[in-house]
Amino acid sequence: MGEDKFYIGRRYDLESGQTLEEPVLYDPADLTTHGVVVGMTGSGKTGLCVDILEEAGLQGIPAILVDPKGDIANLLLHFPNLTPEDFEPWVDPEEARREGKEPAALAAETAARWRQGLESWGIGPDRITRLLETVDYRLYTPGSTAGRPISILSSLQAPAEGSLDPEALRERVATTATALLGLVGVEADPLRSREHILLSNLLERAWAAGRDLDLAELIRQIQRPPFERLGAFELEQFFPAEERFELALLLNNLIASPTFQDWVEGDPLDVGALLYTSEGRPRHSILYLAHLSEEERMFFVTLLLAAVESWVRAQPGTSSLRALLYFDEVFGYLPPTANPPSKTPLLRLLKQARAFGFGLLLTTQNPVDLDYKALSNAGTWFVGRLQTEQDKARLLDGLETALADQGGFERGEVDRLLSRLGKRVFLLHNVHERGHLVFQTRWAMAYLRGPITRAQLRPLVARARAPAPEPAGPATSLPLEAPAASTTRPAVPRGVAEAFLPQNLAAAEALQQADVAEQEPEVLGLLYRPALLAQASVRFLDRKLGVDAEHRLAALVLEASPGGAVRWEDWLAEPVDPGRLADSPAPEARYADLGPPLTDAKAVKALQKDFVNFVYHEAELRLPYNPTLDLVGEPGMTEGAFRRLASEKAREALEAESEKLREKYEKRIRRIEEKLAREERELAEDKADLSARKMEELASYAETVLGLFGVTRRRSVSRSLTKRRMTARAKADVEESEEAIEAFKAELAELEAELREELDELRARWEEVAAEREEKVITPYKKNIRLEFFGLVWVPQWLIQRGQERLEVPAYAAGG
Repeated sequence: MGEDKFYIGRRYDLESGQTLEEPVLYDPADLTTHGVVVGMTGSGKTGLCVDILEEAGLQGIPAILVDPKGDIANLLLHFPNLTPEDFEPWVDPEEARREGKEPAALAAETAARWRQGLESWGIGPDRITRLLETVDYRLYTPGSTAGRPISILSSLQAPAEGSLDPEALRERVATTATALLGLVGVEADPLRSREHILLSNLLERAWAAGRDLDLAELIRQIQRPPFERLGAFELEQFFPAEERFELALLLNNLIASPTFQDWVEGDPLDVGALLYTSEGRPRHSILYLAHLSEEERMFFVTLLLAAVESWVRAQPGTSSLRALLYFDEVFGYLPPTANPPSKTPLLRLLKQARAFGFGLLLTTQNPVDLDYKALSNAGTWFVGRLQTEQDKARLLDGLETALADQGGFERGEVDRLLSRLGKRVFLLHNVHERGHLVFQTRWAMAYLRGPITRAQLRPLVARARAPAPEPAGPATSLPLEAPAASTTRPAVPRGVAEAFLPQNLAAAEALQQADVAEQEPEVLGLLYRPALLAQASVRFLDRKLGVDAEHRLAALVLEASPGGAVRWEDWLAEPVDPGRLADSPAPEARYADLGPPLTDAKAVKALQKDFVNFVYHEAELRLPYNPTLDLVGEPGMTEGAFRRLASEKAREALEAESEKLREKYEKRIRRIEEKLAREERELAEDKADLSARKMEELASYAETVLGLFGVTRRRSVSRSLTKRRMTARAKADVEESEEAIEAFKAELAELEAELREELDELRARWEEVAAEREEKVITPYKKNIRLEFFGLVWVPQWLIQRGQERLEVPAYAAGG
C-alpha cells in the first residue's frame, strides 16, 4: 500500500463475485477537484466515507465534517485495543435482547468480528493508534450543549483586513443576510427583498469599516440605520420605520428566547480552529446537526459555508489537498431547481476551492437530490447500489451532464456495471485515471454502530477528551478615593500634543443597566485622567528575507515619575488608532490635575527622544525560519500556522522529488519488463521447438527399432542419435529461458523494493526538514521609526457610586 495514497479497498470482479487481492489506492490530490458519493441506504456509503476520512486523518489532512444524521459521529469510536470492554457501552441493547444475549456477550462477538475484519484487510491495531496520534477528533453540537457548543457570534464579526476583496465581501454579506432571514422565516430574494437589502447594507457598511456587529447592535441599527438613503429613495420611502420595527421584532424574539443562548456560547465558528489545534495538529471537527430543525440546519450550514469560503480565499494556492469539507447527505442543500441559502456558497466552493487545495466530498442517497450542472466540477464519483431502475436512469442522465466536458463516460458500460453492484461494492469514476474501476470497500477502523443519538453525545464527547473553553473572566473595577477633579480642563504646556482617548459607549450603557452586589450603582459622570501616550510605527525591513512589515509599539504611562524618568517596558499597551483620537472631550466631563512631567514641555521633549531610543534598542521582529526550505514565517504567524506552511512546502517538495525518483525507476523497470517479455516469447518458442524435437526423436526411435530387421540399420541409428542431440539442445534452450525469466523477475522485485526504500527515506528526510525550526530576529533602523503620537492623552473613566464606595472604571475602548 502506498503511504501517500488512500487505501480504500480492493478490486472486485463482478463476473465471479470475488474480491481480488489488488488494493485500490486513491490519490488524495484528486480530491482537490471534489468527490461525490451516491448510494442507497445499506449500500455501504457511510463505510466508504469513513474509510476516506480515516485515510485523510492518517495523512494529516484536516477536515470539517457536516453530520446531519449522526452517522459520522462514529469516527469517535476508534478502539486500538479492540477489547469487548471497549465495545460494550456502544452495542445496541435492543439487538442483544432480540438475539437473546447479554450485552457483554454481544460486545465480545462484535470485538472479535471487528478484529477479524480488520485483519482480513491487512489492518492492525497499530494503524488505529497511529490515526489517533495523528489527528485530533472533536464533536460540536451547534445550538445545543449536549456536545461541545459552538458560537455563531463570530459570524457577525468583520472579516480580517485584507482577507476578502470587495466582491468576496459582498458575497459573504449576502450569504450572512440570507441565513439570518431564513432562521426567522423570511424568504428573501437578494435583489427584491427590502429586508435582505437593508441587512446587507448594514453588514457591508460595518464590515468595510472593520467594525464587528452582534445581533443586538444589528437590531438597533435596523430601527435607526446609520444612513438616510438606499439607492435613489429616501430610507423612509424605501422601508418605513414601522415596517423596519417588525423585522427588528422578529430578530429580537430570536435572541430573547432562552434556547438561543445555546447558539452564542462555546467555541467560536473559526474555520482555522476547526481544522487545526493551537499547536498545529490536524483536526477532524464533526458538526453534529441531527438535533436541529430544518431551518436551524440551513442557518448554521450557510454560516459555516460562508466562513469556510472566507478561510479558503485567504490561503495560498497549492496543488496538494490542504483540507477537506465532508457533507454527509447533501439532500436539500444543493437541489437541481430550488435555491436555498446554502446553494450559492456551495457552488462557489465547488468552482473555486480547488485552486487553494481545498476539497469537497458530498454524499446523497437519491440522484434526484443533486444539481448535476453544479457537480460538473466534481472529478471523482463513487457510485454504489441504487434503489430503483429510475434512480439509476436519473444518475446516468446526471453523470452524462456532469461529465460532458471531462470525457471518458460510456453510458452503456456504466449502466451494465451499476446493475450488478452489491453491498460495499462501488463503481469509481475518476477523471484523473483512465476508465472505470469496481472495488469493494475496506473494513472501517471505526466501529460503525449506526446513527448516534442525542442521549449518546455526552459520553461520546467525553471520549474525545477535548478541554472545555475557558470562561472569560468578569470585568473588574478598582476602589478609589474620591478624585480631585474640576469641570475646567487644565492648560497644557505649549508644544505638547493633546488628544482624548475614545469612549466605549457600549460599556457606558452596560454600566447604567448593571446590578452590582444587589445594589443599583449610581453613575456620577465621566472623569478624564491625564496620561502620557507614546506611540511609534516601526518598519522592519530585510530585503534578503523578503520581509517588509510595519508594527506599532505603544506605551500608555498612567503614573509617570515626578523625576522625569520612565521605564517604558512597564507601560507597554495596545496601540491606539491615531484616527480615533478625538480633538475634543465628551460634554459635562471633569478633569484630574496635571502633574510632572506633563507640566514641563522640555521634560516631555526629552522623554520623546528617550522613547525613540527605547524603540530602537528593544523593538524586534522574531520570525520562524526553516533553513532547508529557506522559508520565513510572516509577521504574526503562529507556530502552528508556520508548522502547517512548512509541512505543505515539504510535502510539495517531497511530491516533486518522489515523482522524479519514480520516473527514474520506471525507465529501468520498463527496460527489464521489455527484456522479460522478449524472454517469455523466446520461452514459448523454445517450448514449442522442444515439443517438436521430442516428436521427431520418438519417430526416429521407432524407425531405428524397425531398422534392426533390415539393411538400413546403421543409417537409422545415426539419425536417432542426431535427433536426441537436437532434443537436448532444445531442452537446454528452455531451461536457459526459464532461468533468464526468473532472473528478470527477481531484478524487478529488487528494483521495486529499492524504490519503496528510497521513497521511505525521502519521506523521512522531508518530515525532518519540515520539523526544522530556527528564528530570524529583525531589528529596525532608526530612520524606520516614525512617531505617530507623543504627548498627553486624556483617559476617560466612569465615576461610580456603590453604597459608601466610590469606584473608577475604565471607560475607553481598548485599542482605540
